[in-house]
Amino acid sequence: MSGSEKDGSIIIIGAGFAGLSAGIYAQMNGFRSQIFEMHNLPGGLCTSWKKKGFTIDCCIHWLVGSSPESNMNDFWKEAGIAQGREFINMDEYMHLEGSDGRVLTFYTDVDRLEKHLLEFSPQDAEPIIEFIKGIRMCLAFDQPSKQTPLAKRMLKKAKMVFGFIINGKKMQRWMKITCEEFANRFKDPLIRKAFKEMWMPEFSIFFMLFTFAYLHNKNAGYPIGGSMPMSKALERRYRDLGGIINYSKRVEKILTEGNKATGIRLQDGTEQYASRVISAADGYSTIFKMLDGKYSDGKIRQAYEKWPLFPSLIFVGIGVKRTFDDVPLSVSGFSYTLKEPVEIGDAVRDSLWVHLYNHDPSMAPGGRTTLTIMLNSDYEFWKKLAEDKKVYISKKEEIAEQLISLLEQRFPGISEQVEMTDVATPLTFERYTGNWKGSFEGWLITPENSNVLMKPMSQTLPGLSNLYMCGQWVEPGGGLPTGVMSGRRLLKAICKEDGKKFRTITN
Repeated sequence: MSGSEKDGSIIIIGAGFAGLSAGIYAQMNGFRSQIFEMHNLPGGLCTSWKKKGFTIDCCIHWLVGSSPESNMNDFWKEAGIAQGREFINMDEYMHLEGSDGRVLTFYTDVDRLEKHLLEFSPQDAEPIIEFIKGIRMCLAFDQPSKQTPLAKRMLKKAKMVFGFIINGKKMQRWMKITCEEFANRFKDPLIRKAFKEMWMPEFSIFFMLFTFAYLHNKNAGYPIGGSMPMSKALERRYRDLGGIINYSKRVEKILTEGNKATGIRLQDGTEQYASRVISAADGYSTIFKMLDGKYSDGKIRQAYEKWPLFPSLIFVGIGVKRTFDDVPLSVSGFSYTLKEPVEIGDAVRDSLWVHLYNHDPSMAPGGRTTLTIMLNSDYEFWKKLAEDKKVYISKKEEIAEQLISLLEQRFPGISEQVEMTDVATPLTFERYTGNWKGSFEGWLITPENSNVLMKPMSQTLPGLSNLYMCGQWVEPGGGLPTGVMSGRRLLKAICKEDGKKFRTITN
């Protein structure tokens, strides 16, 4: 028996940030929701796990909206994440150590960054100054909190509007420049390498400008404890509002009747019904597996056939009996050039990007540190390897050994200090989150598709009523803030459908 059209019941597929947020706002607005999650933990891709006392965190490096003066912080409070959360703001975003002994540092303070870059490479003054001007242009585009005194809030908003008016064309130009294109303007090889490595080379550099603006404004701090405490805070908020979560319940099909979504069928064959179904799960699985592709059109098929994805990853955690007190605290880690290029997994690498958690003592036992290494990797390579489980496991072990050996180049003696290794592949992410091809953030925004992907995407499917989507497959660019905003945007639209006033509650 299906749920009646007006009974206020909602089934949500997926307990990631988008699904939990949709549930939170549903409960706030008088709906009766329950979430079905394939994993046994909340958070989706915002996750971490423990091994031998070390925490391996595969998500959060910084959180936009960490400042209480930010509008995004208001949303974190609504979702129950900001309360009691300790954030730290680091002086460095990242640094690169060249083979010639030079160290290039990207400071989070824009004035210090400008001074350092100009001293590091005077010959590149023109692109450096342009880059710094781009960051300064973005500094004003930081929505004020509703807690900000009215006069100050109105002044900030006026500055934002004025900024859009005078900088609109500049922002459009920045959007059309890839990181690689901008990198190629530099004469210094280490700066050129930095701009290619900091983000994906094909990604629009426009988003890098905003990241540095947030860092400068101390509105992109690192939350002590990392990812899982934030995911559990969302879960707690949802439960406190009366929501129900069903873990280890994989959804196989979305049930329909007369082109209306009526419920779901679980992997164990049981069926659940509600007046509305929200999928915060993987987009490809939702459209082409749970619904058999019946409710798609040319635009949707083009997206899943042609739009670029964020790359899938080899994600390696290493726990060592060492504190790294001599390495500066850094938001995104550091990179160093290898003595010679090495084939790791499916690609040849000439440098290693290492993220040290020496800024978060909760990530490792006393006197020890967790470090992580992320390497872009092809999903199909691992899919082929996994046809033979022994070969797949052997390759993971080989990569762990390779990386420890390469870390010796930077940290002599570290091999003897390693107490834990853990290797996750694109198939690992696919297995635990269902994410298509193991991609970690959905659609990749490039200059070619920015006109399409910068606009809010439809949260419904053609020809099917009572079915909605939220999350990174309808919010290009991905990230935790967009996950929360996606769930919030959807429930606001659903309230409008029902003629209800959308409301929020902050504890």
